[in-house]
Amino acid sequence: MPVVIYIDADDTRHEIDVEAGYSLMEGAFNHRLKGMLAECGGAAACGTCHSYIEAGWLERLPTIEDLEEAMLCAVPGRRSNSRLACQIRVTEDLDGIILRIADN
Repeated sequence: MPVVIYIDADDTRHEIDVEAGYSLMEGAFNHRLKGMLAECGGAAACGTCHSYIEAGWLERLPTIEDLEEAMLCAVPGRRSNSRLACQIRVTEDLDGIILRIADN
């Protein structure tokens, strides 16, 4: 099972086994990590799963689609490495990915 490394708002590092096929948001939300609010349940409609992907991982992720891009334009604190965790499905290729949960 892939391991996802989440860094929460308190800078606490959480290494969590997330089943392939689940989203990065679901992995964090299911473990009640601070800051992963997931208010829309993964529909890319709220931005409350906004996260910063660590360097070296962005190129392994699927391209941002229009819906995610539109929502990211509306979130405060957007950076070049911003993504919505609900739009990224965990795969074996993402084993070890590191993301910092934004101030959601």
